Amino acid sequence: MQGNPLAPVWLREPHDANALSAGLWPSSADRAETGELTIGGVTASALVAEHGTPLYVVDETDARDRATEFRHAFETEARRIGTTARVYYAGKAFLSTEVARWMIADGLNIDVCSGGELQVALAAGVDPSRLGFHGNNKSLTEIDDATRVGVGTIVIDSAIEIERVAAAATRHGIVQAVRLRVNSGVHAHTHEFLATAHEDQKFGIVLEDAPALVASIRREPGLRFLGLHGHIGSQIFGAEGFAEAASRLIAVHAALLADGPVPELNLGGGFGIAYTSADEPTPTGILAAHIIDAVATECATHDIPLPALAFEPGRAIIGPAGITLYEAGTIKSVDVNGASRLYVSVDGGMSDNARTSLYGADYSVRIANRVTDATPALVRIAGKHCESGDIVVDSDYLPGDVAPGDLLAVAATGAYCWSLSSNYNYLGRAPVVAVKDGESRVLVRGETIADLLARDTGFTSTRHAADGGQSTTEKKDTAR
Repeated sequence: MQGNPLAPVWLREPHDANALSAGLWPSSADRAETGELTIGGVTASALVAEHGTPLYVVDETDARDRATEFRHAFETEARRIGTTARVYYAGKAFLSTEVARWMIADGLNIDVCSGGELQVALAAGVDPSRLGFHGNNKSLTEIDDATRVGVGTIVIDSAIEIERVAAAATRHGIVQAVRLRVNSGVHAHTHEFLATAHEDQKFGIVLEDAPALVASIRREPGLRFLGLHGHIGSQIFGAEGFAEAASRLIAVHAALLADGPVPELNLGGGFGIAYTSADEPTPTGILAAHIIDAVATECATHDIPLPALAFEPGRAIIGPAGITLYEAGTIKSVDVNGASRLYVSVDGGMSDNARTSLYGADYSVRIANRVTDATPALVRIAGKHCESGDIVVDSDYLPGDVAPGDLLAVAATGAYCWSLSSNYNYLGRAPVVAVKDGESRVLVRGETIADLLARDTGFTSTRHAADGGQSTTEKKDTAR
């Protein structure tokens, strides 16, 4: 259907601007008889009444089903060719203690990439042996903590980390299992991938350097080499890039076998999801089958045993399970060359979703508190921050009668939205709630202005002096 000329070429004007496009929303998303959006059996208005806006909402059942689907698909396909596969949830997408518990309960391991993420996983009661630790600049303290608590694997990202991890392992009297992060020269994004001789990036080492560094690892009595680790990009829809990366990594893997065991191969993550109706991610089962087949083919070509495999999905598990709710504020029509779009401003923005301004990411939006038969209008959902680039949804269609006070829901915000959130313009970070079976519960408490001011030493010292040396809490207790 021909739409507004200001719309991007991929965006088509919908017949019904209330409809929830399949694949974009959590599996439980529906419209109640009143027209309200419901997630996990809870209406948008009920969620907002209890928790306010902006509000991140995660469908627990959807997230856990996706986690189980990934684990089952890769384990099944690996078993088919005679090997095993482990799936690590990439915690950087979104991590809380409860989400960590979901992933472990559903049979996944967890990948962390900072001391903070490590502490969240440990606070959740995760067995450290089920953790992998990434990072291109792990501090000495982070390395020491990881080895001390017994993290399952550490990904060596540079030559200097070999001696650092080895020293920490010796200090704690352990043998630390490690992987070596290598750059395959394959970079993939959505349907396309580029294969070059080298990648110009901060992560990992070039493939040609792998044999020398693996030899260094093997010389350290405190280290045990597991295998190579690769990561080719993010938001990837097809298997072709993974297949090319597997070809390059397995060639080096085969050569390394001459001097010792190489039990594993980790092909990373980056599996894509649908953010708009134009996105068509590859179904998990098909993706797993194609990648595993590529591994089998390359191992047969080199006449080597099949290694155990590992994969690290994050966005593909938690992204589609999440939405963000906002309240619409000011609305204005902007005319450009005879066409117009509505700018709908909401009570959040780049502080709760930085991806649009950082990466030019596209999202989809719907009115959450009602349905209407008004003619669809092209909209741009803008944030409230003092930045012209503060856009949440660049282009979508909403009913033309969208009004101040309407609740708006943005789909597929479970990954990298809360994780990248900030306090820009002194907005408190939004809470995260989980929904399931008609009930909601807080996963991460939202921040108030009082929380932000509590970190401002000028405010706290002034308040302390004004209270005669007592804190606000102490003064209230005295007043009683």
